[in-house]
Amino acid sequence: MHLQSRRVFGRQSVAASEKTGQTGNRLRAMAAILLALSTGVPQGYGQQTPTQTTTKSASELPAAPVPEQTEPLSLRQSARDFSKPAGRLLGDPINMYRPTTIAKADFNNSVRLRDLVKDGKIYLSLSDAIALALENNYDIAIARYYLDIADTDLLRAKAGSTLRGVGATVLQNTLGGTSQTLSSSGSPGTVSGATAGSSGLVLSTDGVGPAPENRDPQVSGAIELQRQKSPQTSPFVPRAFTNTDSYNFTYSQGWATGTSGTLTWDNSRVTTTGFNSFSPELVSSFQATVTQHLLQGAGIFVNKRFIYEALLDRRITDSTFRQQILATVNQVENIYWVVVSAYEDVQAKERALVQSTQLDSDTRKQLQVGTMAPLDVVQADSTVATDKQALINSQSNLNYQQLILKQAIARNLNDPALVAAPIIPTDRVNLDQLPEEKETPEELTQIAFKNRPELEQAVLSIKKDEITLKGARNALLPTLDVYGFYGAESVGGAPNVNCNFLGFSCAATTTTGYSAVLSDLVNGSGSDKGVGFNFQVPIRNRTAQADQARSLIEYRQAEMHLEQLYTQIRMQVTAQQYALANDRAQVQASIAAEDYARQSLDAEQKKLRLGASTTANVLLQERNLAVAEDNLITANLTYAKDRALLYQVLASTLQHYGINLNDAATGDVATAPVIPGLEPAKNTTVAPTTLPGNE
Repeated sequence: MHLQSRRVFGRQSVAASEKTGQTGNRLRAMAAILLALSTGVPQGYGQQTPTQTTTKSASELPAAPVPEQTEPLSLRQSARDFSKPAGRLLGDPINMYRPTTIAKADFNNSVRLRDLVKDGKIYLSLSDAIALALENNYDIAIARYYLDIADTDLLRAKAGSTLRGVGATVLQNTLGGTSQTLSSSGSPGTVSGATAGSSGLVLSTDGVGPAPENRDPQVSGAIELQRQKSPQTSPFVPRAFTNTDSYNFTYSQGWATGTSGTLTWDNSRVTTTGFNSFSPELVSSFQATVTQHLLQGAGIFVNKRFIYEALLDRRITDSTFRQQILATVNQVENIYWVVVSAYEDVQAKERALVQSTQLDSDTRKQLQVGTMAPLDVVQADSTVATDKQALINSQSNLNYQQLILKQAIARNLNDPALVAAPIIPTDRVNLDQLPEEKETPEELTQIAFKNRPELEQAVLSIKKDEITLKGARNALLPTLDVYGFYGAESVGGAPNVNCNFLGFSCAATTTTGYSAVLSDLVNGSGSDKGVGFNFQVPIRNRTAQADQARSLIEYRQAEMHLEQLYTQIRMQVTAQQYALANDRAQVQASIAAEDYARQSLDAEQKKLRLGASTTANVLLQERNLAVAEDNLITANLTYAKDRALLYQVLASTLQHYGINLNDAATGDVATAPVIPGLEPAKNTTVAPTTLPGNE
């Protein structure tokens, strides 16, 4: 009943009518957490003193710790930082107009895999399997590109453009070993990773609000050469020939304050036989205009909000990549233990076949001396045939499970030698108790609250929703802009000797060159200046109201989803700890049952040799031993998978195994992971695992 009151994630209410009391205290505490996660967002936004806490009753559960931020992945898939432009104005301005090239994907297996092949076999430890997955697995390789994609959105935002969104999600395209314990259901708003479903970063109301000013300067120009012949339309007006050359240029730029500026410079040279005073006539004019938003679109935050969102998107993408590593490592562990289980199952089936074959041979000998009935031989033959069929099935399953493991840790399966090479798993899990199992469920829950990337993503998404709310509120305002302009115009040229009307010359009296025209342009002799206001008041304002309401609704959804994540994670941690304790007990019980079945078979075989038992009883004990061995193999598999899953539920796999996230981001694993709780396999000998028909 205190789960709701103990939460510390949230923020100070964005609505004036927010309820006070317990809910208000929770939201105020959330603000401190969001502030701690607001790297890249201006310091003045949403700040609240982290020490503002509330008095808790003795019955309340401990407050959840702040989720740790995923270490920034500064090492990218490519050599270029896509959050920065390709060229510079000073140095290499041409490069910004060249297309970007991305290195082709490498479809070769890493050297580590080739080094593990010895005598046509792959001797594979769990550490090697995880290292190979970090280097070769396609899910991880594809997820790496999301880091660069997030950077391209940041580059767009710096120019004042809207975001395209990042499709970052946890990929599950590797066959086999997928755990369904962790929730992968979709979430509202812009949450990424496993909490965002297949759509990744859903934009929804992201981008609501006034469009930011374009902060990339624009230079445009128009050059036109016109030759015009005018027909004679009056006996008093002769036919005119006019040559017009115009050279017009415009420079425009926006700033983060909601200010925009435009500078136009127009030039023309007109040569005519008409009644112009100058021919050629030189005309030059310019006008500089500065416009400032006063209501809608005003302020640095509104115009830079896409940058803040892009920074948060990149951090969500980093967190999602960490979640991808956690998921894929756990998946590879599951596949590895399935291969170990299949490997041991083949060994068990081989032992069963040896036993039934030996019994069949002994029964035939006893039939020859008359101490055994023919039906016993038939029964023994049937058992041998059944065990052979079981061994073939087990070998086929081992071959397939080995292929599944290869596609998880290799990038190219076109090498026949690699496909044919059997995998010899060299690690087995031991029954040593993990340190986490000695802690209480509440202590483990607090660890999960601190480490789980889903919580980090949810908190960052709430931060994004706050930015969206601010943009939506600004869009409710009318548009009111103030602008000012200053310009000038100057005319000059040579006197037009053809300018004559009724015998009077209309030509200019002096000749003015282009330099004099430019001088007159800036000396104020022909200035043009002024100020003005533009306003636009939408009547009813329904679109902005709907967007603002939806953004607030989605914000409330995100708050609810965050609370739901806490409950889900608490249940997952508790269930996984209990499951692991049960699994260990099951393994120990299976060991005892297997030992009892083995001793029972040995005793029954001794009785048979003394004539105190029958073949049927021995076969029954052999079946009991086979079932006990199968149960032990299954119990060991369940225990190994659940132990790995506990680390994933706690999101502590990387720390426990010593996996460097930046190494995973580059695909170059310098140090192999160190997996605790393992022991070397005692027997790595298996009969050739050829499929039926390929002998």
